[in-house]
Amino acid sequence: MADQYLLGTVVASILGFLLLFVLHSRRRRSITAAGQGNSGSLLTGNGEADVIVVGAGVAGSALAYTLGKDGRRVHVIERDLSEPDRIVGELLQPGGFLKLSELGLEDCVDEIDAQRIVGYALFKDGKSTLLSYPLEKFHADVSGKSFHNGRFIQRMREKAASLPNVKLEQGTVSSLIAENGTVKGVVYKTKSGEEYKAFAPLTVVCDGCFSNLRRTLCSPKVEVPSSFVGLILDNCELPFSNHGHVILADPSPILFYPISSTEVRCLVDVPGQKVPSIANGEMANYLKTAMAPQIPAELRDAFVAAVDKGNIRTMPNRSMPAAPHPTPGALLMGDAFNMRHPITGGGMTVALSDIVLLRNLLKPLPDLNDAAFLCKYLESFYTLRKPVASTINTLAGALYKVFSASPDRARTEMRQACFEYLSLGGVFSTGAVALLSGLNPRPLSLVAHFFAVAIYGVGRLLLPFPSLTRMWLAARLILGASGIIFPIIKGEGVRQMFFPATIPAYYRAPANCITKAYS
Repeated sequence: MADQYLLGTVVASILGFLLLFVLHSRRRRSITAAGQGNSGSLLTGNGEADVIVVGAGVAGSALAYTLGKDGRRVHVIERDLSEPDRIVGELLQPGGFLKLSELGLEDCVDEIDAQRIVGYALFKDGKSTLLSYPLEKFHADVSGKSFHNGRFIQRMREKAASLPNVKLEQGTVSSLIAENGTVKGVVYKTKSGEEYKAFAPLTVVCDGCFSNLRRTLCSPKVEVPSSFVGLILDNCELPFSNHGHVILADPSPILFYPISSTEVRCLVDVPGQKVPSIANGEMANYLKTAMAPQIPAELRDAFVAAVDKGNIRTMPNRSMPAAPHPTPGALLMGDAFNMRHPITGGGMTVALSDIVLLRNLLKPLPDLNDAAFLCKYLESFYTLRKPVASTINTLAGALYKVFSASPDRARTEMRQACFEYLSLGGVFSTGAVALLSGLNPRPLSLVAHFFAVAIYGVGRLLLPFPSLTRMWLAARLILGASGIIFPIIKGEGVRQMFFPATIPAYYRAPANCITKAYS
């Protein structure tokens, strides 16, 4: 009888063990089915992340890799993981490349046929001048980089997904999950149409210029001053190799730069929100009759051939000052947060600079679960980013207006003065290009160079013999220059841009915050 009891006990134990094993296996399979994305690996622990990143463009991919490398569990949700095909985001300034290197992502420009850019060639009325980046103090690898945007982004996605604690998933985020004003995570649909919820202490929204989530996290004031019309010139040699080319055309600039060893990108700026129709041939006619005659002879035939080939694309140029609503549990970054006219190619530099700053702020924090504390602490992010971001933003807006043609004679004089000032070389061009390249993004330096151009223009008008007409025109030139730059600075925030140390959040150093939070 005792033997039968013992045997029954053993059999029951074995059956119980097998049942637990089956249930555990099914649970693991269900987690994998629900959470596994197109690439990356399943998060460890309970499957929840430390950070959710919405969007895997330049900002989202770089942020995911950076936080993942620091040991955070990161869940990236991207609407479309196929290679993007865009006509902007193809030029990374040297300052942006330095930030890319600081994040450990410099190899993402390898194996994509990226081209080295060492400066700009500026063209106006048949004359040209070369503007070189001040790279003498930097390592030989440091320069501008131009490439196919999609290839660059795919390399960054691959790098992020290579980390075991980063999960990269294809899905469309429809909304943020909020409780009592604190963002807890997101609701998203997978590629197959299944709806899921993902939770994390911090959600970073990086879903680009078309963001459908930004309105809950900021006060967006989006302007569309112009559109870019994009073409690719095949097997075309630029007049100056390894340089971006800027033609000061009428009504607004035309850009050329290489994006591979055999392709040159051309971007024709069209002011306003309405562009000629591509479908009925109006655009092709506009490009060939109005734009082609203003393009240097060396590029004209290749430009016309690209127009005739018919692969013409357009992209609205947006600008949007950063106007965040500090929200517990959430943060905005990239083009979802802040945009500027892309004429200077500064967008990726701003985004990568922001990521370096955010990484440094988050690194000392042992965990991110205190949403109220984290929100208060990250107000310093919005302050600390301002000098660099605002300099690049202001330069882009001001330079676009100065480079565009105008019926106002004072604006015409300012445009000519800018071309001649940059042609002087030495400290005049070096200082301005250091701002443009992101190597010296200082607000005071920007204002100094901008008004130096205006004063140079006044000198052109008043020397050698001033007249009342010229004196009046000189006064209008100064007023016009002020009317260009001061509204942009006001939109960026005068205090945050020039006097960030006067803002209390500036002093929220990590050590102090950690002491207060965990004492």
